[in-house]
Amino acid sequence: MNARTIIFLAGCIACGGLEAGSLSVTVKDGKNAPVSEAVVYAKSSAIAARAGKRAVIDQQSKQFIPYVTALQVGTAVMFPNKDNIRHHVYSLSPAKRFELPLYAGVPAEPVVFDQEGFVTLGCNIHDWMVAYVAVLPTPHFQVTGRDGRVVLKDLAAGQYTVAVWHPLLKGGPDASAQRVDLRQGDAKELVFTLDLKPDFRAKRAPGLSNGGYP
Repeated sequence: MNARTIIFLAGCIACGGLEAGSLSVTVKDGKNAPVSEAVVYAKSSAIAARAGKRAVIDQQSKQFIPYVTALQVGTAVMFPNKDNIRHHVYSLSPAKRFELPLYAGVPAEPVVFDQEGFVTLGCNIHDWMVAYVAVLPTPHFQVTGRDGRVVLKDLAAGQYTVAVWHPLLKGGPDASAQRVDLRQGDAKELVFTLDLKPDFRAKRAPGLSNGGYP
């Protein structure tokens, strides 16, 4: 291999990231308003299964933070309690049933989310404490902010199924999923309009300002 070939190959490697595609996704509701806390994810048969990374879901001011968490199958999640009272974290969802009995501080072991699906978290002591975990078979996901937008980057060329899930979604995410063919370097835009149920969750936990609940 001569010097010119080596330089050429090095340049290809350095520029390899420029070949990846991306998807800009906007999520709206039926009134054309942006939807926050929606999980946008892209699946492909070419994506190899691999263990997810670690994640953290806090308990602070008698709330789970964040309200919506997206993670890959196999991710280990810690549930630190940053309040000065004890919490009892649990889930009855088929994708992950578990229980962390009354505790303060940080549990000794994380909870591994090892099955695809959508999980509802609760606290057995504080009924208003609710949060959600989307356990996904792909590393390509983001949760929308207030503007209802995300960008999925570093997507290899190929065919993807892009779906959106939200805790208030009527029905499942497959009903509105879109298929996209990406070539090297493609940057495409998608728009999803979700049919959402009314949001009846408490905006502020009882007792935070004037006593009441422990």
